[in-house]
Amino acid sequence: MAKFDFKGYLQMVVGIIVYSIGYTCFMLPYKITTGGVGGISALIYYGTGVQANIPYVGLNAVLIAIALYILGWKYCLRTMISIGLITICIGFFQDQMTIVGPDGSETMRMIVGDEKSIACVIGALLEGLGLAFVFINGGSTGGTDIIASSVNKYKDISLGRVMIMIDLIIISCSWFIVHDLETLVISYLALVISMNFLDFVVNSSRQSVQFTIISEHYDKIAQGVNDEIDRGVTILNGQGWYSKEPRQVLLIMARKQESVHIFQIIRKIDPKAFVTMSNVEGVFGEGFDTIKK
Repeated sequence: MAKFDFKGYLQMVVGIIVYSIGYTCFMLPYKITTGGVGGISALIYYGTGVQANIPYVGLNAVLIAIALYILGWKYCLRTMISIGLITICIGFFQDQMTIVGPDGSETMRMIVGDEKSIACVIGALLEGLGLAFVFINGGSTGGTDIIASSVNKYKDISLGRVMIMIDLIIISCSWFIVHDLETLVISYLALVISMNFLDFVVNSSRQSVQFTIISEHYDKIAQGVNDEIDRGVTILNGQGWYSKEPRQVLLIMARKQESVHIFQIIRKIDPKAFVTMSNVEGVFGEGFDTIKK
């Protein structure tokens, strides 16, 4: 039976909340159109006044079948959870942001006043960060995220770039409803900020490093890395050119955030060890990324 990934689901929920705040509190009040189903839902809201969470859940229901067929039940489960939570969060935050006038008309509160550009930056950063948390933990916020994740499963293409190509069309359509060039340009800017920040956070979490270690206590270092970090270690047989003495060289692949712990292990066992650390473009296999089909 598969182990329940509580930490992964918790991080995904945090990401959904962060994304929903950026979308509802900083994008919708200023009529800034985002990409994906969220962008289409925003356009429906701008044009008809229907609360954005209603078309959001309706449109995503159609795309769930795609996720189930291409990405599997586990991804689909997380996608449905994400869509359900986002629908609830958008509805909740939009209710909190809505002001009802004396004549019964409804408007959304503008947190940063008339500073649309500031709202754009804050909202885009929050959306990008929230999406990154969701993607890192194998989930999706629905819509074009499903298409992007499907492409990324088979092709080593950036999630952000796939989504930008799709979302540009959606944002361009906002002109026919908003009829404001400034808002259209700011919507494009928000997309660029959001997707680049998404790529930055996702790629940062996946950065890997390679350690090459030469030490008389190589066996203790290897055992420490294996026990404390749960990383595999490869021992290479080498020879010193000058001394002609045999040397054992440790080769370790690890995530960048694990490098500090590895240095602590080396320093504790052999402060005089010879160590090199280099960044690597990608590591595929057990404990790292999956090789694309």
